[in-house]
Amino acid sequence: MNTETNCSALSPLSFFKCLSEDTRLKTLLLLSEYTSLCVCDLTTALDISQPKISRHLADLRKCGLVLDERKGKWVYYRLHPGLPGWASDVIHNTAKHNVDFVAQARANLKTGNC
Repeated sequence: MNTETNCSALSPLSFFKCLSEDTRLKTLLLLSEYTSLCVCDLTTALDISQPKISRHLADLRKCGLVLDERKGKWVYYRLHPGLPGWASDVIHNTAKHNVDFVAQARANLKTGNC
């Protein structure tokens, strides 16, 4: 499935609009730490239904912030490797300096099963 988007055209306004929703922001922060997560990992971590998490992931794909890859029946998501440096820095620095913001999600992820 691997959706390619031109990240070089990412504007600060569209980037921050994509980050302005709690689920999308937590998803990006988790992806910055775990590199690649499947939909079931994210539903467990964020305690959100599969249709809701899939809708937010679709929004992140449209923004050009994540890529997806199908492996069998699972779809895995990762941060887009072509993100501009400034955008990647914002995501990684936010994750580094706000560990409590995703602490519960991280705990759920470690105890959850797909």
